[in-house]
Amino acid sequence: MELTNSYKTLYVKTEGKTAWVSLNRPESLNALNMELMSELLDVLKEISRNADLQIVVLKGEGKGFCSGGDIKGMLTMSGEEEFKTFMKVIKELSTTLYAMPKITISAIHGAAAGLGLSLALACDVLIAEEQSKLAMNFIGIGLVPDGGGHFLMQERVGSHKAMHAIWRGDVMNAHEAHSFGLIDRVTAEGRAVTEAEAYVSRFSSSPLKAMLETKAILRASRLKELESTLEMEEEAQWRMRQTEDHLEGINAFVHKRKPAFKGQ
Repeated sequence: MELTNSYKTLYVKTEGKTAWVSLNRPESLNALNMELMSELLDVLKEISRNADLQIVVLKGEGKGFCSGGDIKGMLTMSGEEEFKTFMKVIKELSTTLYAMPKITISAIHGAAAGLGLSLALACDVLIAEEQSKLAMNFIGIGLVPDGGGHFLMQERVGSHKAMHAIWRGDVMNAHEAHSFGLIDRVTAEGRAVTEAEAYVSRFSSSPLKAMLETKAILRASRLKELESTLEMEEEAQWRMRQTEDHLEGINAFVHKRKPAFKGQ
């Protein structure tokens, strides 16, 4: 069964058992607007239903993997109803990627920030080029992580380390992220896709059905917790959007200056 390939914000191709999915908004460093997220959700669901595909590689076109949520889109959001619609897609995207019955690999170059990092962390294998910049940096605009960022960081590095990294909005290169326990593999600049291909080759000659059974068992016991975290993130995110610090963070971002937060 061939995949749909009429997407405006994605490149999708299949090679044997593998689907290669590329975020394709390079002019915005693949920032996640509603169109990109909706198309990504559609293709992940299509891949999940395709019995011929067992591996998915997620990557980004242009200069980076994904710069996070589209700030310009956030500025034009009209109210709580539109916010809830946006968050519903984020929640479904994270749970679909986390629990999909395929081996998932994220191949990171350049920036993987905010919601973009959350999506990468929802994958089974994280590869990053050594000068990549990985950051759960919602704090910079007075927000909390979404896309399951709290849960996904906690799962990889533990609650205490996750909390402090989120508080600081740490920006890590791949070596730092690997030492921290956040990613699985560091590769040289320009080699993330090549390394992903090596993983694909290795997995393709492995007992994939057994590997996927293990994933299903481990993910099943954690999925409810991820869903609960996503609900809490949505509620917290709406509250934080009403704060003075968030407005100051957005204003500072737009005017390219350092924010002056007041804890309000």
